[in-house]
Amino acid sequence: MGIAFLIFALVSHEQQRVETEHHPAHWSYEGATGPEHWGELSSEYSVCKTGREQSPIDISHASVANLAPIEFNYSATSLRVINNGHTIQVTSNGNDFISIAGTRYQLVQFHFHHPSEEQIEGKTHVLVVHLVHQDHSGRKAVVAVLFDLGESNPAIKTIFDNLPRVKNQEITSAATVNPENLLPAVRGYYTFSGSLTTPPCSEGVTWFVLKHPVTLSRSELAKFSHLYPNNTRPVQPLNGRTVLSTR
Repeated sequence: MGIAFLIFALVSHEQQRVETEHHPAHWSYEGATGPEHWGELSSEYSVCKTGREQSPIDISHASVANLAPIEFNYSATSLRVINNGHTIQVTSNGNDFISIAGTRYQLVQFHFHHPSEEQIEGKTHVLVVHLVHQDHSGRKAVVAVLFDLGESNPAIKTIFDNLPRVKNQEITSAATVNPENLLPAVRGYYTFSGSLTTPPCSEGVTWFVLKHPVTLSRSELAKFSHLYPNNTRPVQPLNGRTVLSTR
């Protein structure tokens, strides 16, 4: 009986170890698992605390430079929306991409934060969408579009009319959305080296924050904020990084 119990205990311990390895530590935007504690929740998240190029940032005193324009190649696609427990995420159709100075980045997904994670000269906007791209070698580029309250936004309305109310629920809709309709007409940008803004906070991410905000209505914002009243990581130290701006 003693040997059997020992074997059972060892097996149980191994199962717990495997489960821990395959289930990342829980994190949130408040309390003991909030942003100030992310780096302590798991060794996988340590960069959230020790990283020197973390995002988001407060963009100020950017250096003007001759930067290549972002070429957007987006198209309409059927809507696939998931509530992943941290935000609302829309899955790309696999055909959309951006090109910057000859480098092509495939759109993987886009998601939302309320209020905006990025600040411009200390100003926070009511919402931001992060369009997450990846090149053939896995390097990430994120385009951020800021939102202010104002006129209704048809693309936002389509997405927010199909919000999954339950965490980890995915909705596939016959409705279509073109990510290009989330973009401002004028597409100047700020760019800098940063990180993912959620655990594991991996660095080596190139950020492109579009200068000109777009609008959404108060009722559209309310649909998102009802689910996520605050899913924003505080701004992080610049640590000597250079922020460049298009002319």
